Amino acid sequence: MANKKLSVTDLREKKIHKEKLVMMTAYDYPSAKMAEAAGIDMILVGDSLGMAVLGYDSTLPVTIEDMVHHTKAVTRGAKQTMVVADLPFLTYTNVQDAIIHAGRLMQEGLADAVKMEGGTEIASQIEALVQAGIPVIGHIGLTPQAVNQLGGFKVQGSDPISAKRIFIAAKELEQAGCSGIVLECVPRVLAGLITEALSIPTIGIGAGAECDGQVLVLHDLLGLSEAYLPRFAKQYMDGYGQMVEAIAEYRKEVKEQAFPDHDHSFGMKKEWAEQLRNDIAALQEEWKRL
Repeated sequence: MANKKLSVTDLREKKIHKEKLVMMTAYDYPSAKMAEAAGIDMILVGDSLGMAVLGYDSTLPVTIEDMVHHTKAVTRGAKQTMVVADLPFLTYTNVQDAIIHAGRLMQEGLADAVKMEGGTEIASQIEALVQAGIPVIGHIGLTPQAVNQLGGFKVQGSDPISAKRIFIAAKELEQAGCSGIVLECVPRVLAGLITEALSIPTIGIGAGAECDGQVLVLHDLLGLSEAYLPRFAKQYMDGYGQMVEAIAEYRKEVKEQAFPDHDHSFGMKKEWAEQLRNDIAALQEEWKRL
């Protein structure tokens, strides 16, 4: 399926024409290749790789080095798909750090945009990045980098006061120059009101169908993990189960000497094989005499 790489201008156009955006995470070359082959609009190299790939309990231990490394792999695999890379925890607490670290994701990782979690408190960093030519996708609602402050992974904006705060944050991110906003784990009605009020697209994850697009974690949609599946995630296949079965079958065939068979081995001309056996036998006799 041929892709045309989207630009930030295209994102607004798709919103205007009410064409849904489809985003998924990818963390390496093969998953990026699959996403592009399937015609995904946008790939997110999320700091969710901390849990999905690196085995951490949260996104907090993920470093900028991790993000650059994985972004480079993804952009090698998906050359015709817009790639957005997360700025990890504590890499954009001030304007200077934000520019340095976002610059690395763009220059070394070849990302097309970066994503940042937060609202009003990071508006100045977003403005500085946009002025430097770095497109930014915002992220509000449940922001995993603030999980300890939020008291866990739970729905945000479920009461009028907190919902209004999230709505205001969305407008301020738009004014700061964001090209789009991820809305995570917020009530559907709030996501709909924010989507209607913004000129930039919203991409939901646990935010309902009113958003301009959706994003899912690769390992959730392919069922690649035994971990708890969030309510908002849909599993489209049992990848983990199928892969375990395949590995177990491989183990069984090796134990039973069924693999490798003739079709998975390389041969040699009969006369050359006989000559080789004779030559090796002669060598072994010579070594015994030494």
